[in-house]
Amino acid sequence: EVQLVESGGGEVQAGGSLRLSCRGSGFVFDDADMGWYRQAPGKECEFVSAIYDDGTKYYGDDMDVRFTIFRDNAKNTIDLQMDSLQVEDTAVYYCAYDREKHHPRYCAGDNWGDYWGQGTQVTVSR
Repeated sequence: EVQLVESGGGEVQAGGSLRLSCRGSGFVFDDADMGWYRQAPGKECEFVSAIYDDGTKYYGDDMDVRFTIFRDNAKNTIDLQMDSLQVEDTAVYYCAYDREKHHPRYCAGDNWGDYWGQGTQVTVSR
């Protein structure tokens, strides 16, 4: 059974940083293309970043300026380092597994990828 468990969310003031982490299980992590997307109240799903099995990284529109994605295959984790956070970054952040390797650059409906976790809340206050 595929499982994705996020951690690291919380509340931070504008200009601060957070690092999200996601641990995957139930699949061969080394071969997995992984990513993050977010969902804010009243807004559409937004692709944040992806990292493929070969380490190639992709970011959503303007996401690469303040966000950095990492992976650690030894720990079966991907991390998202978020710096200079803005109020507009407030959302639930989801870890996702792109099992079919479609490499989407946008969400399909309310999700990105083929499997996703429960999400972790990130709140940025003024």
